[in-house]
Amino acid sequence: MVTLDTNGVPKAMGEYAGQSSFFGDDPPLSEAIGWAVVLGFGLFFSIFTTLVVMADKYFGSKKEMTSEHFNTAGRMVKTGLTASVIVSQWTWAATLLQSSNVAWNYGVSGPFWYASGATIQVLLFGVLAISLKKVAPKAHTVCEIVNARWGKTAHLTFLVFAFLANIIVTSMLLLGGAATVEALTGMDYRLASFLIPWGVILYTVAGGLRATFIASYIHTTIIFGVLITMILVVYIKSYSSDQIYDYLAYNVGYNNEECEQIYTDYDPDQHSCGQVSGNHDGSYLTMLSSDGLMFGVINVVGNFGTVFVDQSYWQSAIAARPSSAAKGYLLGGICWFAIPFSLATSLGLASTALMLPITADEAGSGLVPPAVATDLLGEAGSVLILIMLFMAIVSTGSAESIAVSSLVSYDIYRTYYNPDATGDDILKVSRVVIVLFGLFMGCFSLILYELELNLGWVYLFMGVVIGSAVIPLWNMMTWDKASGTGAVIAAWGGFVLAVIGWLAAAQIQGEEITVDTLGTNEVMLSGNLIAICSSGIIHYVYSKCTVTEPYDFSKLNDAITLVEEDMSGLTAAEQDPAELDAAYKWITNRGYVLTFVLIIVWPLLSIPAGVFTQSYFAFWVLVAIVWGFGSACVITFLPIFESQDEIVDVLQGMFGLRKEEDLVVEEAPVKEVEESA
Repeated sequence: MVTLDTNGVPKAMGEYAGQSSFFGDDPPLSEAIGWAVVLGFGLFFSIFTTLVVMADKYFGSKKEMTSEHFNTAGRMVKTGLTASVIVSQWTWAATLLQSSNVAWNYGVSGPFWYASGATIQVLLFGVLAISLKKVAPKAHTVCEIVNARWGKTAHLTFLVFAFLANIIVTSMLLLGGAATVEALTGMDYRLASFLIPWGVILYTVAGGLRATFIASYIHTTIIFGVLITMILVVYIKSYSSDQIYDYLAYNVGYNNEECEQIYTDYDPDQHSCGQVSGNHDGSYLTMLSSDGLMFGVINVVGNFGTVFVDQSYWQSAIAARPSSAAKGYLLGGICWFAIPFSLATSLGLASTALMLPITADEAGSGLVPPAVATDLLGEAGSVLILIMLFMAIVSTGSAESIAVSSLVSYDIYRTYYNPDATGDDILKVSRVVIVLFGLFMGCFSLILYELELNLGWVYLFMGVVIGSAVIPLWNMMTWDKASGTGAVIAAWGGFVLAVIGWLAAAQIQGEEITVDTLGTNEVMLSGNLIAICSSGIIHYVYSKCTVTEPYDFSKLNDAITLVEEDMSGLTAAEQDPAELDAAYKWITNRGYVLTFVLIIVWPLLSIPAGVFTQSYFAFWVLVAIVWGFGSACVITFLPIFESQDEIVDVLQGMFGLRKEEDLVVEEAPVKEVEESA
């Protein structure tokens, strides 16, 4: 059975006959819609989020905005909102776009390896989140902890890697976002990439981390709403799992001559037609995919860097109340899995099944989801994907902005320029940095555009750059004999070795060093593995050979000072050692078990299936649908349920329904910490 359009021929021959690519020079939406989304949504969320923060300030908590609150959200964020924020931060433009690209390339293995390979980092980071609550609850940034334990040299080293992580993540947001806005609306790529950060700047400057968390919840809810819509359209409204299965099975039966008849200007390297190289029996319907597995390894290694080295994840751990940190990260990781897995299992596989004239260049730029959505729903599909993408960009972008502002405020300004900085000083610097970082990233994205680097290339490259910082940071929080000097040598040594190995692999495989030869899976795999493995070996060996006395973790928190005496989330009851030990054991057991299941057990269980049968594929799709719906319900309703008292309190204050005795608010004044010179 072949994928047919209304004229009874394959879509690439019928509905899209004569098109050498899907989008070409004729975007489905007007440029005005691009401007409306890029500027209008940014302005709307800035106003809405600011009003919510102000309502809480005047009618709810009645707390003034201190620098501690601006950068830590009071350290009292609950489980549901923590999970929602983790999903929001981890949902990049790449999550929505690149996951479907690997489905277009490798079939069913692509969405799985994207989801599992980027979920385990969040699960394992929950261990670090509880470790932070145990040994450094007063910390504002990961680099503050580095400085407190290992000193200035290590501090400067990991500050560089932290900034690199923020820049790479934000680059991917802008690359994927601008490419999609241009393809769907015709809005100039350069203008889109420069203006998109402004949708983030306004509300992040106004409300800090709390505003970012509130906006992230709204963004995540909208993303899941569009996700559910797309799943229903592909597998219930327009097609069934059996139809998609038949279409995928038929696709691989085409030979080159038939593919040339179907696609205009057919190129085996540009179009998804015929058997898949490296897959069992050339099928899209198998987990036995060498390239899919290779991508999975790259994904695992690279994403360790963008979680463990990214200040935004440490900031979320800092903001969570101790009892919620472990559960929030575990729940967030499980719910996030559904976004790439469910979305790419629907839109990604449908792109190949429907034989749309999508080129490899379009897929690499992240245009598979908008192409399928446009084909199935017309302009409405284009608008939905555009909105979904913009939600991902601004939610992660705001987290990256506040992360950079915290690093500059606490680790540069306060540490090296003004040790006696007041809370007002920190607030001013934080807000200025948010604006400057937005401007910088807008300009930096233009540089990447001129270098012709697309979303897929940067996504694979990130582990080469920051992978060497992962194991030293893990050791810092979990190993009492981890050497600071060894960490510096490991981070820089691993980086240098990774770059050398990456360049050498490109020269060996491609016989020249170009953007294309540097971007192949084998070459990127070499660089990623060298970065994380060499760094871990160097740090372990150096520490074993030089460190004899274990570090006393009880001294770590005393080496970190607050700017104001804002003790929210830091009271004795909230720092109960027995509860923290229990939480550590809870997340450790579950985090390790789920990691083992996702990257070992699940793939092994799918191997005997070989090429999926129709019923096996139907079950696979069912898992994706159920996981998507379950995650959507949890992320949407749990934060509201947990915060119902606060929501009612604000509403009562706004409408004058609060009881008279509730109007008396006892609050200790916030004082500046007196620090000795």
